[in-house]
Amino acid sequence: MPGKIVSVFLVMLFLVIFGCEKSVDNADTGILSIKLTDTPFPIDLISEANVTINKIEVRKAQAESEGSPFLVLSEDEFSYNLLDLQNGLTADLVKIEVPAGDYDLLRLYVASADIKLKDETVYNLKVPSGDATGIKIFIDPSIRVVGGLTTDLVLDFDVSQSFVVQGNPYTPAGINGFIFKPVIRAADMSISGSLKGRVIDSGENALENANVWIEDNGMMYSTFSDDEGLYMLANLPEGTYALNATKNTSGAQYDTVMVENVEVVAGNVIQLDDIVLTQQ
Repeated sequence: MPGKIVSVFLVMLFLVIFGCEKSVDNADTGILSIKLTDTPFPIDLISEANVTINKIEVRKAQAESEGSPFLVLSEDEFSYNLLDLQNGLTADLVKIEVPAGDYDLLRLYVASADIKLKDETVYNLKVPSGDATGIKIFIDPSIRVVGGLTTDLVLDFDVSQSFVVQGNPYTPAGINGFIFKPVIRAADMSISGSLKGRVIDSGENALENANVWIEDNGMMYSTFSDDEGLYMLANLPEGTYALNATKNTSGAQYDTVMVENVEVVAGNVIQLDDIVLTQQ
């Protein structure tokens, strides 16, 4: 696994439809409030990971046959450096009233994407069909917007698969480009929870840019610790997992530690004990 970490960068795009508060009097509509967030890149190499979104649509399940089943939520253009949004921070994308009912698909239109390295090299990336037909994000099971209330949905933008590095960043040849293949997961916040903790070394010093991840049934959920060694894995499906941590950057390599039987509880943020990594 540590060998894979070198080229694994995760970013999360959170489209949040807030819930559990009274927001409108009309029982036939609810409110969509869409937000953006990120889990950080290994910042020893990357300074910016930029995306521009210019349209968001949602499909109502079992919509009437006449007309399009899609509702346009926004056609405004938003550009973000995803590295500014780390470990639970979010940025508002759109907030809109929609008909009550079940929704099973989102389409996200990405106009452009680029990566900027710390040496100021910029890679402008081709967006495959996402700017023309939208990136399809299935919501399974479908999520229900209740009249007079709001509902929470999170879209997890997985940059470990979406921004594919070309070349080996830790060899003299270095990075020679990226391929943009957007992979986004929809998560229902009503059945999701979060984990947080700290990564330290054997001298109890905080470790920045330590990779913390969970793998489950072909899915990977990952983040990197901040300059205080703190991390958060947000919006995980409820269940029991094995949590892994390591650090493998241009400056240092550490062992990989596994913490078994970590429980994620829906609607809760679980504080875990410190993870101690030993430098190799």
